Amino acid sequence: MADHVFDGLRVVDAATVIAAPAAAMILADLGADVIKVERPGRGDMLRSLSPVQPPHEAGNGWFWQMDARNKRSLTLDLKTERGMEVMRRLLETCDVFITNQPYDSREAMRLAYEDVKPLNPRMIYASLTAYGEHGTERNRKSFDQLAYWARSGLMDLMRERGTTPTQGLPGMGDHPTGVALYAGIVTALLRRGQTGEGGMVHTSLLANGLWSVSGIAGAVVAGGDMEHYRTSHLRSAMMRVYQAGDGRWLQLNMVRNDELLARMFTAMDASHILADERFATPRDMWQNRGALGDAIAEIIATRTSDEWLDAFSSLDVPVNRVALVEEVATDEQVLANQMAIAPGSETALPRVVTHPINSTNAPPVPPKRAPRLGEHSAEILGELGYGTEAIRAMAEDGVI
Repeated sequence: MADHVFDGLRVVDAATVIAAPAAAMILADLGADVIKVERPGRGDMLRSLSPVQPPHEAGNGWFWQMDARNKRSLTLDLKTERGMEVMRRLLETCDVFITNQPYDSREAMRLAYEDVKPLNPRMIYASLTAYGEHGTERNRKSFDQLAYWARSGLMDLMRERGTTPTQGLPGMGDHPTGVALYAGIVTALLRRGQTGEGGMVHTSLLANGLWSVSGIAGAVVAGGDMEHYRTSHLRSAMMRVYQAGDGRWLQLNMVRNDELLARMFTAMDASHILADERFATPRDMWQNRGALGDAIAEIIATRTSDEWLDAFSSLDVPVNRVALVEEVATDEQVLANQMAIAPGSETALPRVVTHPINSTNAPPVPPKRAPRLGEHSAEILGELGYGTEAIRAMAEDGVI
């Protein structure tokens, strides 16, 4: 029996940057042989995307180690005939092909699904686009900050009324989209096991952004009227965040029934709020939500966030502190659940954040550092049947 669920599965990762390569990384973590195809000389742009720079080897920063571990790297110039010949051999032998190239580029290189399906009918062709497989925006290039965050409407909604929309963070939409693409691939592999036939799976940054905002966008597509939602901008007092005396913020939005409200005000020693006729009933609290929130804010500001967390915890009131990302590296809950792991013994990085896929009957492979550019080119070409001289000639001519 195989040690890992995807042992023996060959994946060609011909995608770039984050979302689609992240799906390939999850497959690699679960045992697949993932061949990362990169441009000679430059490699995947992800190699240079480490906006916060701890010491690291050039081209092998923490972002690359996070999303490219457990892969093998093959450099290949797909603008050459010999490069395309190697790609066709890879396609003939792989189980999964992952691409996020714009459609005009795929079609020019004859790497669209209908072009490559005859080479390997059992192959799962996984396509990631920015805006979807059809329509006038089919060929548009984009990053997640544009397609997932801005185009879906998330960027507009995730701000206070009257303020400027805020840009998304690096990989904010890419990583959840990568999980969606992984889910599609696994679904197609399951179907192949039933029918023996391959197929195409696809998703887009826009589709995933829309899915993320579907709690609001779902009302729109169902015929709802957003005017009231946008004009009723004053939130419930429980939906505000409150700054404690140490400058940290507390979130109270799970306090939503009479019992929890009573316990919260008891922990706050705020009986005068309960006695205030403006807040006598839940309806009154809603109608006077601005005044209620201001009263709560005044009290929360008198003690530190640690003091408040202890007080609320003693009465089992579900209040939490807004975390700082700087705390992640030492967060006991993150470490206890291996949400951040060591990327491999050959890198100096202590840990990288990992994907959220976990299964007790499908353990991951031990993490191995992400590959250096072209590190496995000769090895992979040898597996495809190329001899030493042919490999040397391709290296000399810049094909690999």
